[in-house]
Formats: sequence, structure tokens, C-alpha cells
Amino acid sequence: MEMDVYNNIQHNVKKILNIDLTYYKDEQMRRRLDSWLVRTTLSSWDEYFKLVTHDETELTRFRNYLTINVTEFFRDLDRWNALIKDVLPGLIKDAAARKAPQDGLRVWSAGCSVGVEAYTLAMVLEEIMPMKNHTILATDLDRGALAKAKAGGPYQADETKNLTDVQKRKYLETGGPPHFIRKTLASKITFREQNLMTDQFDNNFDLIVCRNVIIYFTNDAKAKLYPKFQQALRPGGVLFLGGTEIIPRPAEIGLKNYGISFYIKA
Repeated sequence: MEMDVYNNIQHNVKKILNIDLTYYKDEQMRRRLDSWLVRTTLSSWDEYFKLVTHDETELTRFRNYLTINVTEFFRDLDRWNALIKDVLPGLIKDAAARKAPQDGLRVWSAGCSVGVEAYTLAMVLEEIMPMKNHTILATDLDRGALAKAKAGGPYQADETKNLTDVQKRKYLETGGPPHFIRKTLASKITFREQNLMTDQFDNNFDLIVCRNVIIYFTNDAKAKLYPKFQQALRPGGVLFLGGTEIIPRPAEIGLKNYGISFYIKA
């Protein structure tokens, strides 16, 4: 794809969908766009943008394609185990000293995709802090992914492979695959549309989970996003990133390393 073509696509996507592709790594996004145009069977992007301005269904398909949704419950299980064993005990102890006995943690799954990360969080909190009133927010830009998340599925066998038999019986509806989340768990989460780069964040979170989202962003976009996460955490709150996502010089934005994948607000 020629650069002038890509620049024109960026302009049209920003105008039509209010998605700024300059935040994403050029090479990865250009490959995805090339692949998409081939699927449409149209000969040019000019033709395609004429189509989407008059076809709401196609516009929704394109919007959903531009966001990347590859996920599974308890993805990178060792990092979730580290959260449970090394991070949550401190957050729980601190919360107990600050909150009413019935109150739990305030957590946010940022870039939640189809919801499996948010539901993983809900499962973890249910198992280690049952009977507490946790606040779980889950946000994403992809409306199609959010619709699936709000519906609690369907999730295929490869997405639920890391769940134990006990967890499947407790948290999934009987039958399947495909699987659906039980309403008792789904009701604990608030799902909401959000653009991480442009929208204002809620604040005072004990834990923010944003895993395998930032790897697709440019360094400039990351430099803008990390301080926003820091500001959204309460003092002592923790940011949980993907295994390959590293914040350079975290102290400069008020964070410090708290083990692999974790950063704590000073």
C-alpha cells in the first residue's frame, strides 16, 4: 500500500468512524487494511468508502474489523496466578483498611474486547473475595465485541480451554460449546464503549487490567496513554499489562515496577 493511499484511509476512517489510525503501528494496520479490501472484492478504497457511507451494516463490519480481538479466559495463566498470589493480597488488605466491610475492589478491564478478560477478573474476585460488592468496569471501542461481552458469549472451546472443570460448572451455563456466562457472574460487570486515546477515564481504581492492547499502538500513543492510566489509579493501585508490554522509565510518570507485567502507583 502506497503511503498516500494510507494517509487517505486514515483521513476517511477518522472522519467516518472517529478512529485515529495514527495511534496504531503503520505496518500492522496497513497489512490488515490490504487484507480487508481484498475481502470486499472492490478495486479501490475510494469505492469502499462510497459504500460504507451508505451501508450501515458494512460500516459496522469495518469498524469491528479495525479493532483486534484475539483472547481467551486466563490468557497467560502464569501472569494471572501472579496477580492472585502476589498482587491481590496487598490490594485486598489496603482496601479493608479504607472501605466498609462489604465493599470490595474497584477494577477496570480497559480494552476488554469480547469480555473474557473482564469475566476472568470477576471469577478471580468471586473466588478470593466472595460476598463483597466489587465494582467492575469493562470498556472497548469495538461495538460488536461489546455486544458479545454484554451477552456473555457465545465463547468457543478454544476460548474457555484454561478454565478448570470446577470453574466451567460454576460460571458457564450448562451445555456447549459454544458457552455462555451465567447471569449471576455477568451481572457483576458494567460494559461501556470507550476510546482509550480520546475519552476521559474514570478514576480511583484499585486495579486496571489492559493486556495485549497496547502492543498495537505507536510509541507516541503509548506515551500518551500510560500517564492516563496512572492518573486513573488510586495511590497504591496497580496496572496489569501484557507480558511483552513494558513501560520505559515508569518513575517519570509516577509508577514503579511491581513484578513482570505489573506497575504500582507511588
